[in-house]
Amino acid sequence: MKNILVPVGSSQNSVSNLQYAIDLAKEIGGNVFVVSVFQELSKVGGLSKVNTILKEESENRLDEVLSLVNRKGVQVVAHPIKGEVLAGINRVNSQIPIDLMVLAPRSNSIKEEVYLGKTSGKLLKQTNIPILIVPEGAEFSKPKTMLMAFKNGTFEKDSLLEPVSKFVEFFGTEVHVLHVETPETTDEMKHVSENLKSLQKSYTATEAATTFQGVIEHFQKFQPDMLCVIRRKRGFFKKLWEKNEILKKEFYTSKPLLVLPVQE
Repeated sequence: MKNILVPVGSSQNSVSNLQYAIDLAKEIGGNVFVVSVFQELSKVGGLSKVNTILKEESENRLDEVLSLVNRKGVQVVAHPIKGEVLAGINRVNSQIPIDLMVLAPRSNSIKEEVYLGKTSGKLLKQTNIPILIVPEGAEFSKPKTMLMAFKNGTFEKDSLLEPVSKFVEFFGTEVHVLHVETPETTDEMKHVSENLKSLQKSYTATEAATTFQGVIEHFQKFQPDMLCVIRRKRGFFKKLWEKNEILKKEFYTSKPLLVLPVQE
């Protein structure tokens, strides 16, 4: 997790979210890249001046947020990027391989009933970068325990587990594995890769209608400091995948949520 990316929106939580990323980077010797995305308008009709203003506003927003955090000696690089947010983040990732993206649940939404806003939801579901969703206003603390839930226990590439491995390496995080068997589970999915076994502190197998339901049923038992799930197009957020905005009544956690890349 050498390179950590933090998109900054208009949310009041931008400062605490960036500080969380900086504090994490300080512990693991990482760098932080902060971006603010602005939508450039067509230059037809003399709108070039408007675009200049939009870029300046984006730069000012970055300067404002950076002035309110303690960099703690961590290298923090800030840059405005033009275009649609998803394309912009993908461009950054192609130039600077991002190991982890730290997101606030709601980058712009002010609706209290929303857990995951449209922008954060889009980045979660349409990128394949490891993502850590940090609760609003949360301060970084070393996670002592992690609940890692999945349906398919086969992890063919060690890189898929890299974020989990780093938490274990740097913080001694105890990983409690929850292997959920659903009606869709095949015999192959019941297998657990050796690379995961080497990280886990405990293993629990359970049956549930979905991985999501399995987590709901076991979360209180483990009381983890962090929840970890796997990004799959029809996985943990199966019922929620058709939309980007997720309401708290549909899913909510007060703990940091680590979402690993999909297995291709």
